[in-house]
Amino acid sequence: MNGRGWKFFLIGSLILNAFLLGGIAGGAYQWFSTQRAQESPRAPHVALRFAAEGLAPERQQQFLAAIREARRDGREYARAAREARRAVLDLLAAPQLDRAALDAALARTREADMALRTRVERAVADFAATLSPEERMTFAAALRQRGQWREPAAPPQRQGRP
Repeated sequence: MNGRGWKFFLIGSLILNAFLLGGIAGGAYQWFSTQRAQESPRAPHVALRFAAEGLAPERQQQFLAAIREARRDGREYARAAREARRAVLDLLAAPQLDRAALDAALARTREADMALRTRVERAVADFAATLSPEERMTFAAALRQRGQWREPAAPPQRQGRP
């Protein structure tokens, strides 16, 4: 190889290496940026069981035990509601709509759901009755953010409109 051949070879090698390094750097950037995007912040605790988080640990355990007991007592209602929902779906999928049977299945679902909810709400009220006024204020503030009593987030304000 003469001197000119070496120059073409060297320049070609440098250009190829520059493209390879650029590809590797771009791929690494993409990989690391997607890794950070996938590490989302922890989901907010909105379930009712987290409503006692601001209270003392023994109070939290009492609340969890009360909720657990209410749900255990209401298992039959939850099962009945599930079965009634299945019946509603079956009736809706039937070739002929039987409105009376559909209304009855919806009523059974509603009654079972309300019975379960009543048990859980009674357990929450019974637990709240055991709290001091300060603890009850903390508990009420937490209930505004969690469970079925949580208040919806305020809609974002639009710019430029009164």
